[in-house]
Amino acid sequence: METLIPIALTALLVQNIILSQFLGICPFIGVSKKTESALGMGMAVTFVLVVASIVSWCLYEFILLPYEITYLRTIAFILVISSLVQFVEMVVKKFSPKLYKLLGVYLPLITTNCAVLGVAVMAIDRSYNLIETIVFSFSIAVGFTLVIYLFAVIRERLDKAPLPESFKGVPIALMTAAIMSIIFMGFGGIV
Repeated sequence: METLIPIALTALLVQNIILSQFLGICPFIGVSKKTESALGMGMAVTFVLVVASIVSWCLYEFILLPYEITYLRTIAFILVISSLVQFVEMVVKKFSPKLYKLLGVYLPLITTNCAVLGVAVMAIDRSYNLIETIVFSFSIAVGFTLVIYLFAVIRERLDKAPLPESFKGVPIALMTAAIMSIIFMGFGGIV
């Protein structure tokens, strides 16, 4: 328990997957124009990230490591992630067509979201056990959702703000992301 809280806080705030490690930038910029789509993407990534990390950890510990085929780690993890994304896409399309339409091309792009693969690999590289992997991946996913949602809230307000024409759109979005990154760096003194 005493190691789980620092793992969670570090993953959530200090080493935020988007603002500190720069993984998952594509959906961060692409889906963060509306809070509804940002929250939907955050929930989808949370599910895929946590389940993919658990399955990848089990696959690594019970198959790849004992049979000494760890060189297949990346391919195996990508297969796990793509299968989960297909499952999530079918569920979202069936139960929330509006969210499916809002997420558009970004939902299948979770397959190529480097954050999902990166978290699975980081958990293995850090020699986390299963519980630590679950806490780590869930904290990373919550951090992803928090940042993309906050960014969407800010972007919605910036769309209504009187900005110079040259700052509208991506330029102000990147400046905002940089400021958010600096703010999250401040959490480094806590953990």
